[in-house]
Amino acid sequence: MAIIVTFNAPGAAQDLYDKCIERLTDGHGFTSTDDLPVPGLLAHASGPVEGGWRVTDVWESPEAFETFATVLGPIMADLGYGDLRPEVTPAHNVVIG
Repeated sequence: MAIIVTFNAPGAAQDLYDKCIERLTDGHGFTSTDDLPVPGLLAHASGPVEGGWRVTDVWESPEAFETFATVLGPIMADLGYGDLRPEVTPAHNVVIG
């Protein structure tokens, strides 16, 4: 079952996002779901919101996201956002492309 994962980072900006992506991809950039160190990401979007930054992902399963979280968690903690918790909801319909 696919899930929707949304991170709202109050006070964050593009700089934090870019630093996180740089570390996740070892500086190779993020233009494809294959650029991440774990499989299972179906879709990704990020951008500024009032007072912060939002990232919304669609993962193929809770297990795929949990695997990714073991990589993301230490990076976010190092960048000062270790307490950030996502909103996770089941996806009813996912259309890509």
